[in-house]
Parts: sequence; structure tokens; C-alpha cells
Amino acid sequence: MKLLLKNARLLDPASNLDGYYDLLLAAGQVVEIKEHLQVEADREYDLRGCLIVPGFIDLHTHLREPGYEHKETIATGTRAAARGGFTTVCCMPNTSPVNDSPEVTEWIINKARKEGVVNVLPIAAITLGQKGQELVEMDKLKEAGAIAFSDDGQPLLNSQLMRTALARAAEIDSLIIDHCEEKSLVQSGVINEGKISRQLGMPGMPSAAEEIMVARDIILAKNYGFRVHLAHLSTRGSVELLALAKASGAPVTAEVTPHHLLLTEDELLSQDPDLKVNPPLRTAEDVQALRQAFKSGLIDIIATDHAPHAPEEKALGLEKAPFGINGLETAVPALLEKLVKTGEISLARLVEALSLKPARLLGLDRKGTLRPGADADLTVLNLEKNTLITKETFASRSFNTPYKGKTLQARVVLTIVAGQVVYSSLES
Repeated sequence: MKLLLKNARLLDPASNLDGYYDLLLAAGQVVEIKEHLQVEADREYDLRGCLIVPGFIDLHTHLREPGYEHKETIATGTRAAARGGFTTVCCMPNTSPVNDSPEVTEWIINKARKEGVVNVLPIAAITLGQKGQELVEMDKLKEAGAIAFSDDGQPLLNSQLMRTALARAAEIDSLIIDHCEEKSLVQSGVINEGKISRQLGMPGMPSAAEEIMVARDIILAKNYGFRVHLAHLSTRGSVELLALAKASGAPVTAEVTPHHLLLTEDELLSQDPDLKVNPPLRTAEDVQALRQAFKSGLIDIIATDHAPHAPEEKALGLEKAPFGINGLETAVPALLEKLVKTGEISLARLVEALSLKPARLLGLDRKGTLRPGADADLTVLNLEKNTLITKETFASRSFNTPYKGKTLQARVVLTIVAGQVVYSSLES
């Protein structure tokens, strides 16, 4: 099938492309880019006023299936991803059963082929059952299709085991993604330890719990030369440690979530359980440090940490509700409205962090770019159209979002995967 996209602004940080062109897609690939293309196509879109960018890749998604289909499924989660402009999602292993075997990895891949609408790349566990005791067979899991390894939500506290895991991942040219949290410091914590936790009389989660493990991972990476990727950084101290690591040449990369860039602990005065996340929302000073680190490129990637939960679970209230924000459908319009349209972050930097950087980190050479020959995974945006966030407009099975009922001033217009339109808001 040939798809012709006309009259749009094309922005591709990988090739330093930024201008108005026509774009031809065929056989699942980008075929040609010219100022004016006169070719026959099966379908043609006039995208005047729109922006075409390489398809967004979410490095940190919870699709919940198998085992927690009451929260999300591969079918609903990938439709939420498409609606949010993501053409590829990397799904975390904390399912039931845990994705710690080739059989579970293959099951997820096969299920996604049948029911998903975007690319699904499974992230396998580092240890069996995410119990932090015995390493998985990484080589067999990679062969089955695992794109990386993480015990997300269950940090690997044993430093010797972490060193071994990093070494084994290096042997097979794969990646360890670590959730940095020293559990003994967190215990029953609910929100960030500080003025808001004291005001609400709730147990806090100190910044030190994250920073201790960030420092541990950096030391291992620096001393042994093993790659490590730090998930969802949330504190100024973590940013400072990351700066030291990169200045020393340590092979460390990091991500930040939209909610840690856009929201502070002050929002929790509302006691809205949809704002309860791990790591927790931090102070305004932390948010400013994260924004500056992202703007400079010190923090490499934005990842949603899409964590859907059923309504009855979040209805338990701030202290008892599970951690997590539903992020796939709100991330892009919220970031565009609150960081790009305000001029704080450049459009090119945002696109780079959502497409090129995760593609390079994962070794996806045919993604994250609009170059001819690349996979025809594209996201089309309109910065002048609005996105209304309601349960009725959501594709996800869950609706635990702090943006419920709000209108965000940017919109995903088309999401295209392998040259096929999997989401369109052109008629709305």
C-alpha cells in the first residue's frame, strides 16, 4: 500500500531535517521525501498545518497482560499508545506470570501480533519472579525477543548480583534498566518525604532512597564499563550524580517521565490518588533540575511509565491506592502544551527524546528517523488543535490520570505503523 502525506512540516533530528515536504510511504518503509511529489498512491492526506515526526517510542510501559487484564490489555494498551502518538512500546515484566522466561516473552509477542496495533517490544525480568535472587537466562530471553531487562518496581538490591547482571547483559549486547530505590528507606512511604507529607501526616519516601541506588549503579557502570539505564529519575540529587557520571565517561543513560517534569508534590494537597506514583512527585526545585537536565540532554529520554489501574483500586484513597499514572494518551499533548509551546523546551529536543534517543539506545536502526529506507512509523501532530481528556475519549481500559476532564492544547492527528494508519483524529 502506498500512502502519500502532503504539505506538512517534517522534523527529523536524526537527519537534521526541518522543512515543508511531501512524504511517500510504501511496503512499510519511508520511500521518498521531496518538496512536491506527484505520484499515484492508494491514499493521500493533505496535512497542511501539521507536523510529521518519527514515530514515538515509549521505553517504559505497563501493558499488564498477562494476569492483570482488569487494568489493561495488550489490545487496549496499544490502542492507547496509538492514540497518544506512540508507534512502539516497550512493556515491563511485572505481569502474572512475570516475564522471566522465553515462553512468556513469546506469548506477549504473539498476542501483540494478533491484537496490538503498534510495535510491542517486551522487557524481560532480570531475576526469576523479580525476587532479586537468581538471574534469568538472558541469552534465551533475548533470542525469544526480549529487548532489554528490568526488575522494574522491585529494585535489585544485591550489588554483586547487579554486577553479574550487567556483565551478562553486556555479553549479549543488551541493556539493564534499573528502578533505583533503596527499599529499606521507603518502607510504607506514600508520597515524597517533605513539607506535604508532614502537612498531610503521611509517611514519606525520601530522595535519598533513589539517590543511593543511582550512585550504586553509576559506580558499577564506571568501574566495570557496563551499560546501565536509570529509569524515571525524580530528584535534583539524581541529576547531580548523573552529571558526574557522564562527565567521567561512565556508560550511563537516563529517562524522566512527563509527570516528573510537569507536576510537583504540591498537587497532592488535593489527595487525588491518581497523583500517587513511584518514585513520587517531588518538589518544585527537583522539577526545575529535571527540566534543565532534560533540556541540556543530560537526561536522554522521556518515557511515560504508563501504569494503568482499575477504578476500584485507585478509589481506595491516597494511602492505600496502588502507585501509578495512566500516561500514554496524555504525555505528548501535555508536554507540547506545557514545555514546547511555552518556549522552555525546543520541539526538536522533545522529538529527539521520544524517538531518536530511545531507538538508538535499543539498537533499533530503522526506527527513530524519517530517512528513506526507515520503517514507516510516523506520528503526525497539530499544535493548534486541542485534546479533551475524558473517559469516553480514552482508549485505555483505565482512567487514572491527573488530567481527567482537562483540555490539553495540542493533538495527535495520525499515528502510522509500518505504513498503516492505526489512529486518526482528522475527523474530530
